[in-house]
Amino acid sequence: MKLMRMDKPIGSWLLFWPSGWSIAMAASAGALPDLYTLALFGTGAFIMRGAGCTINDMWDQDIDKMVARTKDRPLVSGQITLEQSFIFLAGQLSLGLLVLLQLNWYSIFLGASSLGLVIIYPLMKRITYWPQLILGMAFNWGALLGWSAVRGSCDWSICLPMYIGGICWTIVYDTIYAHQDRTDDILLGIKSTAIKFGNDTKFYLSGFAVAMLASFVTSGILAAQTWPYYTAVGVLAAHISNQIYTLNVNNPADCAKKFTSNHRVGMILFAGIVLGNLMKNFTKEEVEKEMTDQSINTLN
Repeated sequence: MKLMRMDKPIGSWLLFWPSGWSIAMAASAGALPDLYTLALFGTGAFIMRGAGCTINDMWDQDIDKMVARTKDRPLVSGQITLEQSFIFLAGQLSLGLLVLLQLNWYSIFLGASSLGLVIIYPLMKRITYWPQLILGMAFNWGALLGWSAVRGSCDWSICLPMYIGGICWTIVYDTIYAHQDRTDDILLGIKSTAIKFGNDTKFYLSGFAVAMLASFVTSGILAAQTWPYYTAVGVLAAHISNQIYTLNVNNPADCAKKFTSNHRVGMILFAGIVLGNLMKNFTKEEVEKEMTDQSINTLN
């Protein structure tokens, strides 16, 4: 349970929300998102986030024992052996595959293609200052997969801006998260955007936040979203702005608090998509009623 971070569910939520957005966006006008598909993706997010943590701890066993925040993880403390971790990982991936096989063939292939990102992500901190970019690509794959699970294929014009927006969001929240370990990472030669941005972190995060919001607006326009969706994006803008403005990158406790608050970002956008989609039906009915009234008036 500790190896898969069951005691820290925030990671599962952050992995789930892009899928939830996409599933809700793909629903028919005036309809709620399919609850079975949401539950399926929720289960998949829980399992695959756990598998990602297991892979991460297996790659980083030697590093974790030298970082204050991670020195008590199961592999480092000897509570679990590397062999047991391999067996546990195989079980997690098998369950993840079982969930994936409930989807259509297009989605099965699309979902399986993200496994490479999950495997290589832990290595990126040794190679590039942009491991958060790779994490964003992996964590937001659901923005593509959710739509295809509902519609049978991916509408790239809508899903791609949502995917890009999600990647920018991940860079924001994981850079904040990485500031907790910045001092240890510098000593160990580990790379991250927190180190890359340094004292200019707030400036760069502001840029990624603007790109995130612009991407979500673009996706909404192409999906013919209505005013509740754009209201939610406005609330997101206020939330992210406050998050960045009040961030103290030199205070690990504040970084952890700001990171965890991103669960609300995912939830707010999901609510905006659902309400915006329901409003589409009302708008359609109003237009049809107006056209009917005009026809009656013309006949009279």
